[in-house]
Amino acid sequence: MIVSNLTHIHAQIRMTPHFEKAFQFLSQANLADLPDGRAVIDDDNVYAEVQSYNSKLHAGAKYEAHRRYIDVQYVVSGEEYIGWTPIEKLTVTTQYHTEHDYLLGDVAASDVILVRLQAGQFAVLYPFDAHAPRLAIDAPMAIKKIVVKVAVN
Repeated sequence: MIVSNLTHIHAQIRMTPHFEKAFQFLSQANLADLPDGRAVIDDDNVYAEVQSYNSKLHAGAKYEAHRRYIDVQYVVSGEEYIGWTPIEKLTVTTQYHTEHDYLLGDVAASDVILVRLQAGQFAVLYPFDAHAPRLAIDAPMAIKKIVVKVAVN
């Protein structure tokens, strides 16, 4: 997992053509005005899911992992925790769903690292990063986030 802001990303990640497209999309000025839903960037190679929701308490959170896509989770407004652990620590409760590219599971509290993301910050989550996004800092709050899906290959 990489956590950063757009200013420092080029020093932290190898810019493949897919990542270039993802970060060009996140560099646009009108992110707060984007409607919720899917935004196609480069067919199925790179696309964005624009989301508005209220963060939730950590208790009972399910952790997810993907195989075909890398997540770039960018907070437009609000702040949240993303729970993180290496996939080896995940106890799978829902087997991999090929069509939607996810599996779900539980993680022992002692294996969780909470990463705080504020507006303008993002986390890059690879297939070996089990994660639980949308977690409240102190109390649930309104969040606007863009999850850019970057094809692994």
